[in-house]
Amino acid sequence: MLKAMGQAFFSTGLQNPKFTADEEKKGQDYEIRTYHPTKWISTSLSGMQLDAANNTGFRRLFSYIQGNNQNKVKVEMTAPVTCCVEPGAGPACESKFTVSFYIPEEHQENPPEPSSPELFVEHRKEFTAYVRTYSGFSNENMKREELLKLLESLQRDGVPYVDKPYYVAGYDSPFKLTNRRNEVWVLKEAQN
Repeated sequence: MLKAMGQAFFSTGLQNPKFTADEEKKGQDYEIRTYHPTKWISTSLSGMQLDAANNTGFRRLFSYIQGNNQNKVKVEMTAPVTCCVEPGAGPACESKFTVSFYIPEEHQENPPEPSSPELFVEHRKEFTAYVRTYSGFSNENMKREELLKLLESLQRDGVPYVDKPYYVAGYDSPFKLTNRRNEVWVLKEAQN
């Protein structure tokens, strides 16, 4: 348990999903990454506040990696914790949030089945995302500001993107005080 808690609180050394960075087409203030197909353990919630949904989702997923799954297997903590945000139709409408942990390599082929009906194994196909990285203790306003900066950059550069859903990604525990890493991801529009 201490090892898992330590891993959850200090992101250095945690497994991350593999991606290929497109160095040639890197924007001046964002990266272009193509993530390989992977499996994630996920939970979906509806609500008005991203941070509240992220916290609830994190607790559900942390219980899963602590062994609250069909196999009673403890699963290593990974990074980032992602939250896919599907905004509601208007300002007073609920949004859908899907909070996810990347399933480590040793469980990718056959992840432990969740015991909670609130959790599911998500099969993410290969996707390309525009990624803006920022530091500090992220909150709902910072995430929104960074997303708007990324969207402005993509419009400036005339690149094809999908405006929703979008992702927020966090790499650090609340106990890490310096050199924090946060990201917003906007999906590249699929080219037919």
